[in-house]
Amino acid sequence: MNKLSEVLEENQDFLLINKKSGDNFHSEGNEAGLFQLLKNTYGDLYPVHRLDKVTSGLLLIAKNIDACRALNELFAKREIEKYYLAISDRKPKKKQGWIIGDMEKSRRGAWKLCESRINPAVSQFFSCSIGVGERLFLLKPQTGKTHQLRVALKAIGSPICGDPLYYPGKNKNSEDRCYLHAYAMRFTFKSKQYSFIQTPRHESYRFGDENFLKSLDENYLKPWDINWPKRK
Repeated sequence: MNKLSEVLEENQDFLLINKKSGDNFHSEGNEAGLFQLLKNTYGDLYPVHRLDKVTSGLLLIAKNIDACRALNELFAKREIEKYYLAISDRKPKKKQGWIIGDMEKSRRGAWKLCESRINPAVSQFFSCSIGVGERLFLLKPQTGKTHQLRVALKAIGSPICGDPLYYPGKNKNSEDRCYLHAYAMRFTFKSKQYSFIQTPRHESYRFGDENFLKSLDENYLKPWDINWPKRK
């Protein structure tokens, strides 16, 4: 297993991994992906959900088929709470609220958000300033579409710093990573409640900044305790 991938929880039913940005879940060519590396160490494993290559943070993997089915059912019923952190240096159209719309394929593997709502991607967010022209977002996806949060923030004018697909301009590749992190997760499984919070690795300069860490501690330390308004 990649020595930079940290196992945060292991029991008879699942693993919880702290995935690092840049690790691909799937194998590419002759390069084994994170899932294959984990199988080499733990034997039979079953994917429950995935994170984009550029995204770091909490990744849940089942250790048996029964656990996989049960966890997938929790995801389908939206009974697994997931929260993400992101940083943008572009001012959003609104500071908090909902981002809702159908997603369509665009160019070069990207997606775009549409005004229609036939089978929409649904995301909820709060944000706060962490310096001049820089904003921290706490995001709660209600659906699980491909690139959903990356597209959602671009749609409100705040593409994620370092995003190779959705951050516009000549400087989009000057960042040390894409600043999207799977931060927290909470669910009940076999009558036991699990809650996990994983702060991003500090070696990434924006995630290691004092203003970011202070704002995170003051505003989003326990995201499930925040008053998340229900969808109208």
